[in-house]
Amino acid sequence: MRIVCNDKAFEVAEGVALRDALQEVMPENAIAARYNNEIASLNQPMNHEGKVEFIDRTTRDGRNIYVRGLLYLVSMAAERAYPGSKFSVDYQLSNAMFCEFADMEITDEVVINIKTEMDRIVRSNLPIIKKIMTPEEAERFYKEEPTIRGRLQLNVNKDKVSLYYCEEYFNYFYGTMPISTGFAEIYDIAKYHDGLLIRYPSTSEPNNLPKHVESLKLASALKEYDDIYRILGINTVYKLNKRIREGKIKELILFSEALHEKKIAEIAQKIKERGNVRMVLIAGPSSSGKTTFAGKLGMSLRVNGIKPVTISVDNYFVERENNPKDESGNYDFECIEALDLDLLNDQLVKLLNGEEVELPTFDFKTGHKEYRGNKLKLEKDQIIVMEGIHCLNERLTSLIPPEDKFKVYISDLTVLNIDYYNRISTTDTRLIRRIVRDYNFRNYSALHTLNMWYSVNRGEQKYIFPYQEEADVMFNSSIVYEISALKKYAVPLLQEIPQSEPAYSEARRLLAMFQYFDDMEDDLIPNNSLIREFIGGSIFED
Repeated sequence: MRIVCNDKAFEVAEGVALRDALQEVMPENAIAARYNNEIASLNQPMNHEGKVEFIDRTTRDGRNIYVRGLLYLVSMAAERAYPGSKFSVDYQLSNAMFCEFADMEITDEVVINIKTEMDRIVRSNLPIIKKIMTPEEAERFYKEEPTIRGRLQLNVNKDKVSLYYCEEYFNYFYGTMPISTGFAEIYDIAKYHDGLLIRYPSTSEPNNLPKHVESLKLASALKEYDDIYRILGINTVYKLNKRIREGKIKELILFSEALHEKKIAEIAQKIKERGNVRMVLIAGPSSSGKTTFAGKLGMSLRVNGIKPVTISVDNYFVERENNPKDESGNYDFECIEALDLDLLNDQLVKLLNGEEVELPTFDFKTGHKEYRGNKLKLEKDQIIVMEGIHCLNERLTSLIPPEDKFKVYISDLTVLNIDYYNRISTTDTRLIRRIVRDYNFRNYSALHTLNMWYSVNRGEQKYIFPYQEEADVMFNSSIVYEISALKKYAVPLLQEIPQSEPAYSEARRLLAMFQYFDDMEDDLIPNNSLIREFIGGSIFED
């Protein structure tokens, strides 16, 4: 077969493992490969002509494989150090994953024992072997080995069931895995509150372990929802599917909505109790549900006798010819310098001093602000509400005293896991939301959304996440059943992406994740639900 790698053509015998066939050009730090736009293990047999590109942990896919491999190793180390213990991977905190035991306290000694065993596993450079079975073979295997994880696969309509095997340790991990334990060059395990952190490098600095930055508010928001859903018994996909199959999804929908209403009411109450709040600033990454949240918060504020007046940050862009450009020479609309900060602050000060101002309207076609007679003067019972990616950055409203502002960070901080070891990324849930919304309301294909997602994430990393701890409160917009509700909308869109596109691998990864979720009808979802912002039928739509 003819295989192209690094712009060089190779003649490769069919069935030879990828690493063996292309050994002379495989980088030492390669952790996997992109084979005809699919992510492939270095052990994968080559059965089709095409193109191969090796990937390492400096890439998003490579880093995901690196983290997945670390979680496999730490789960193996935990089982070796404490056989039969109930170890689980819970959620991500910056460049670290929070894990815990359900049946034992994590002490300094526990952490040392697990790390010592994990270090041994890494030094031994043991092979990690993928075992593939038919569903019938897997069912027999699980009967003989009832403690083995990955049983959820038996509830999915799959013609093959896979497990990863290393030194007599079996576990299921969703996605491509490193081929041996020696890949784990940089990591650490540390005690963190009542659990432990598995720490790893970022893609930007793959050879250094970054100092852990404490995110107390983020950790608190994640733990709160994790505790709530764990108590309710719906912290894994298996348990969610069970609710759907038993016809108990209505109760779960009502609970999710009640939880959101309760948290929003608490935020409105905090704003009222502060007494001196003149502005509410809302920021969060893409597809967090900011529109619905702002609408619901506005209603809750009115119940408390406070009338919100919305000002759109998008109307304060600088004139197009003055807009900064990025390193590629393209206009950078996401940097804070793209906003007319002087005009915005001048008008905010005047409004808060009781003066009348004429608000601008930015025409995105001409790239200029226009004044169309939209005048505003605040009444005594009115406050300003603004939403935008820079709203937690003090530079945006530098002339407004901090005590006059109340900052809200909103994000879809999902705590639902596929099982006790395979977590669902908060970024993935937002991506799925955006794919559905972009198609329903912006006439964009899933391919367009996937191609733009890297740029969107890069903007979030620069302009939103560094300021999230500046918020007065965090609102978790996650809905425990949302992926099941979004599935019937997203799957057909992802299936349209051809293999010739680089985004094909990402589409296949998301489609593979969807197969674990049962479908659910959305007719029971109320029209004021945050999920309606993405699937349609929201009472808050313009």
